[in-house]
Formats: sequence, C-alpha cells, structure tokens
Amino acid sequence: MKARVFPSTITGNIVAPASKSSMQRACAASLIRRGKTIIKNPGVSNDDLAALDVIQKLGAVVTKLENGDLHIVSGGVNPASNTINCGESGLGIRMFTPIAALSDNPIAIMGMGSLTTRPMHFFDEILPQVGVSIVSDSGKLPLHIQGPIKPQNITVDGSLSSQFLTGLLMAYGGAGAKDCTITVTHLKSKPYIDLTLAVMQHFGWSVTCIHHEQFVFNAPSNSLDNTTVTYQVEGDWSGASFLLVAGAIAGGIVVEGLDPFSTQADKAVLQALIDAGCQISIQPNKIEIAPLPLKAFHFNATDCPDLFPPLVALASYCTGKTVIEGVSRLAHKESDRALTLQQEFGKLGVSITLQDDLMIIEGGKGVHAGAVHSRHDHRIAMACAVAALKADGVVEIEEADAINKSYPHFFKDLSYLNAVVEYK
Repeated sequence: MKARVFPSTITGNIVAPASKSSMQRACAASLIRRGKTIIKNPGVSNDDLAALDVIQKLGAVVTKLENGDLHIVSGGVNPASNTINCGESGLGIRMFTPIAALSDNPIAIMGMGSLTTRPMHFFDEILPQVGVSIVSDSGKLPLHIQGPIKPQNITVDGSLSSQFLTGLLMAYGGAGAKDCTITVTHLKSKPYIDLTLAVMQHFGWSVTCIHHEQFVFNAPSNSLDNTTVTYQVEGDWSGASFLLVAGAIAGGIVVEGLDPFSTQADKAVLQALIDAGCQISIQPNKIEIAPLPLKAFHFNATDCPDLFPPLVALASYCTGKTVIEGVSRLAHKESDRALTLQQEFGKLGVSITLQDDLMIIEGGKGVHAGAVHSRHDHRIAMACAVAALKADGVVEIEEADAINKSYPHFFKDLSYLNAVVEYK
C-alpha cells in the first residue's frame, strides 16, 4: 500500500487503539489459567491476531461474541498443533516460547518477516537450565523445543529485551512454580515487566518483585482457576503517541481511552510533550493537546524505545537540537530503527546525527515534501505520516501497510481527524 499525506490541520476527538502489549499478555494469561476469560476491547492488529492464533494452537477455544468481546476457554497448555507461528511479533515469540514449553509435546516455533533475523540465543542458553530441550538455527528461528519446563532458581540477562523475562514469568506461573526466584541483571524496559506482573495479578498469580532484580514465586498460585475472569484491554500509549504528537504539530485534538496511571512504558511520551512546550491537558481517560511554539527537548528512551519514531517526528518541529538517549535499544526492531529514522527523515530534509547512544535531531527548519519507505516497519510509516502533516508539500509513504502490525486503522483515524490522506 502507498499512502500520500497532505499538509493538514487536524481537529476532533479520537479513541486510542487497544494496547497490543496489554492484549497479548491477556491472551497468554487466558491460555495458561484453567477457566473462562472475557476480553473486552480486544485488539485487531496483526500481532494481536497472531497471539489469538497461537493460544488456539496451544489448546484454548476462542469465540468472538456479538458485542465484540472475546470469550476464551482453556484447560491450560494442551497443544492442538505441533507448530505455532508468532507472525512478526517480537513479544509473541519471546513470551509464547516458554509458555509452549509447559507441554511435553515437541513444538516448532515459527515467525515471519524481520522476526526470522532477530536474535533468540537467549532461549538456547536459558531453556536447557529449566529442563527444556531446544534446537535453533544458530540462535535464530525456527525453534524446536520440548518441555515440560521445570521452574528453578535461575539468573538471566535482561539487557536485550524484557520480553524474554515476561515469557519466563508467565511460564513459571503456569507451571505452578514454588520456592523459585528468577534473578535478572541489566534489565531494560522495567515498565513492561510491571505490566506483565499487573496482568498476572489480575489473572490470579502472585509474584514478588524485589527492585526489578529478583522475582520470587513463594507458592503455587492461581486463586482464580475454574472461574470467569474479565479483562479490559487498555488504550495503547504506543499507538496513541503518534496521535498525541500529531496533535502537538497539527492539532488540537482530544485522545480518549488513555489511562494516565497505566504501567505502559510509552506513557512517558507525556513528559516529552510537556518538555517540548505544546499545549496539553491530562485528564482521567483523555488527553487534550494542541500546538504552541515547540522547543528542543532531552529525553531518555532507554526504557521506552518504541517512542523514538513519534518523538523524531515531534523533534522535527522543535526549534533547536533535540537529544534522545537509548539508541542501542533500536538495533533489533522491525528495522534498524536508528539508521532507518536517519535515512527516511533525511529524505524529508530533517538532519539526524547518531552519536554513541544518542540521537540528535536538528528541528525547526521545516519538513519537506518527498517520498519515503516504511522499511516494512509500522512505526516508521506512522512517524513519517505524522511528520507530513505540516510539511511543505505531499509526503508519499511506500509499503505503508506496515501499520497493520500494530495499528491497522491509523490512516483511517488520521482521516477521521480531518487530515487529508490518500491510501490504497
């Protein structure tokens, strides 16, 4: 799909998309507990659909109700297939691999697109320590595993991604871990682990977190087995960050359905927007945002690397040099996002310098018309579209259907806010 975004002024109210971070974790929890789950406000992104497919392959029965809710029945992990495919979801592959190992069936774990090149050597090192045999393609997909997982005290490195830890925490919970501690060194993206723990608690598991360094399972827990749990998927701060930046550049708008007290890491976009000087009002369940003269800001994105793309779009309109820390977290995304942002925004006349772990964006000099490519990365497509709203002409985005990974209604929502967008 090619999208063309014209200079526009946006107005109106929009509801944030469902959080795929919240949705995918809820899918996993509904699989590993024994009972019924109702998921309200379910996501519809490709990553969400992949998670639903995986839990069905691993034994859950999923029914969509007339009101749009999902009804999930599970007796735990009882695979109906010897192969699961996590699509292009990094969270999916890292979370569901340990969960699939709750079964003693041999299972092949597949992925698509950029996921096939992402490093998975973490599993080669850790899974044998908990009784799971694994064969990978030199630390990459496909993975062939056979459990069952046997929880015990282990130490893991959390520097590559917190998603590996999320998978282990869920698998330990599903295995009924007792008197076990997972010790983590160099943990990144701590707020995402807080979200994992919050979902686990909602579904009946209790894990003691000590300074984000030790995670203790004192006794087998799931007080909610054989009951019906209702889970409301949160509004997505990751997807909404693009809407909020659009409002700061070309608004004003109101973004509804966002919890200011969420554990989602990308809620930190609020601080960047405040520091940039936009007009913003933060209220329960909604954010009002509008343009004011924007200034350069300094932001540490180490724990929220998905904010780099929308913040680069924001920084393009901020007078001065904006500095964003945490570039090292971008290498193993759908693209090498640091280089991709530098190259694609360069086509629009925005200069980006990469210096050690810093990204320096020279803003306030205007965004020019041009043609860019998503590099098959959903967040690159959305960042370029947002930056285009106040460019000096039309911005064309090739392979713009990359948005389907996380926010399939993104261009539709921009149009709803009166942006002039053509896409087909």
